[in-house]
Amino acid sequence: MKHAVVILSDPNSGTEEAVARTYNGCAFAYDCKQHGDEVAIIFLGAGARWPKALEDSNHPAHKVYTGVKDNILGVSSECAVVFGAEADTRELGYKLLTDNALPETSGLASIRNLIDDDYKVVTF
Repeated sequence: MKHAVVILSDPNSGTEEAVARTYNGCAFAYDCKQHGDEVAIIFLGAGARWPKALEDSNHPAHKVYTGVKDNILGVSSECAVVFGAEADTRELGYKLLTDNALPETSGLASIRNLIDDDYKVVTF
């Protein structure tokens, strides 16, 4: 099976819900990975801010994040630009995804391409 985990929640919201959504998104990816599934994690929208936040070893979701870091496909490019995460994305070595070439942007991650590649898309 192929699963795409799209994380949209905003770490800057300061809510338990945002942390829970990201934690559970990573936990779902880990579960799929343990069952031998192909997994791709994408950070989209305000979720582009998550990778930097999750690098903090004191963050509640840090351990589950480290278990799936190798499954991170990347961060939506224009989302990283808009939400101030472009430099962090580059610093962490994640790919800026541009396969949805929306005019007058640096490009975004394409959910359609994931579906076309037979991924089941789950959003958090």
